[in-house]
Amino acid sequence: MKPGPTKNAAASALASLAGLFADETRAACLLALLDGRAWTAGELARHAGVAPSTVSEHLGRLVAGGLLTEERQGRHRYVRLADARVAQLVEDLASHVAPGTPVRPRTLREAGAAGAMARGRTCYDHLAGRLGITITGAMTERGLLRQDTGFALTDQGVAWFGELGIELARGGRRPLARSCVDWTERRPHLAGVAGAALCGHALSAGWCERIGSERAVRVTPAGARAFAAHLGIDAL
Repeated sequence: MKPGPTKNAAASALASLAGLFADETRAACLLALLDGRAWTAGELARHAGVAPSTVSEHLGRLVAGGLLTEERQGRHRYVRLADARVAQLVEDLASHVAPGTPVRPRTLREAGAAGAMARGRTCYDHLAGRLGITITGAMTERGLLRQDTGFALTDQGVAWFGELGIELARGGRRPLARSCVDWTERRPHLAGVAGAALCGHALSAGWCERIGSERAVRVTPAGARAFAAHLGIDAL
């Protein structure tokens, strides 16, 4: 009997990875975990609207596939995205989903949450939504960031971070600056080491604060003054 063709290992691995996304419950968990925090299986079950036993099975597959990491504290099991590359993959896939016909919010609370997410949110560890887009545009206009040949901090931009006392971790595999296409605005915002550092500073310095249980953030009065002083942004 003539042997069949040799299986393409790369194609098989890609198909397996794609299969991990090809389920609505797993997709809902991955999108929720873009907030960069660790969630319990129970929290994700409530978020996805499924039974804890169901979500536990899905989380096991995501952990085994390398998309999530897990840790246990007592009787609680916590999961989070494995790393920034996984977050980038999830956000990039979400940005490619055709907008289609907008889903009408069922309640005023849903409408408010959707509006808050569009105005400003975290995308794993950097700022996204209209807030992220506005900051990225202001940095580009002031010569801190270049977008003409891909995303790159200028020397002036690196100095700007230093002047604000924001440390840029160097030497890792993650790029200093990277473009991330915003899935609500369909325009790029700043990600990478610089995006994460700026987001972390904005939250720790009180320029932005989280609202609700989703990834939404809002600019505080102190943040509005800071963004105006450092980036010339009039309104956020």
